[in-house]
Amino acid sequence: MSDFKESCLQYFGNSDFYEILKIKKDASQKEIQKAYYKLSLLVHPDRAEANDKLIATEKFKVLGKIHSILQDKEKRKVYDDCGEYDEEEHSTFNWMEYWRSLFKKISIEDIENFEKEYIGSETELRDIKKAYILSKGDMDVMLGFIPFSNCDSEPRIIEIVREMVEKGEVEEYKRFFSESARKKKRRHQKYEREKKEVEKESMADLDKIANEIQQRCSDRFMNMISSIEAKHGNKRKSIKQGEEAKPKKKRSKK
Repeated sequence: MSDFKESCLQYFGNSDFYEILKIKKDASQKEIQKAYYKLSLLVHPDRAEANDKLIATEKFKVLGKIHSILQDKEKRKVYDDCGEYDEEEHSTFNWMEYWRSLFKKISIEDIENFEKEYIGSETELRDIKKAYILSKGDMDVMLGFIPFSNCDSEPRIIEIVREMVEKGEVEEYKRFFSESARKKKRRHQKYEREKKEVEKESMADLDKIANEIQQRCSDRFMNMISSIEAKHGNKRKSIKQGEEAKPKKKRSKK
């Protein structure tokens, strides 16, 4: 099995591109694009918590490569015919830039809104069910599979799976409903430890983090301004006037 197929299995529990994107094999280019966009939002590194950013980044890369193959007619035909594709071509490819070239630049708010739509949706229920079956009820593994989930999500996930078991949709795994206190405690301690480390770093170097956030979000901010300009023609003028007001104030002090 190729390294990329192993990555697909590791991060999505499946090596079939169409299954990962949750589309049919004869899906149109528009359907592929839409599926890729929705799924990539769920694993977007900008939204991941510090301790999940590495996994989110790898998932993001996998999705980008899948999309780059399926959106190319020739590559897609090769994949459909024999499951082969060029792995070397994308070994050092910048998948974040690839994503940005396809879609509008998004803000943290965009992803947060998507998170609200995802949690409690049919898509989330399917993801929970799939994660439960593939991991055979291992909560550690499930939290790595289910987007936007962490230790705080456990009670809700347990209730959802319990209902699935009662309806006969899934098998009852003892390891899930009777998880050892030691295993659960270890997972929670790790989660709390990583969260505190992030908070500590934030308090120790607020200026540095603020600058990084400002740099990362500057493009998104300008997009927002452009959008406002398009809707309200005189907004940009007001913003410029506000910017020009500061230098004048400084000169008056001298």
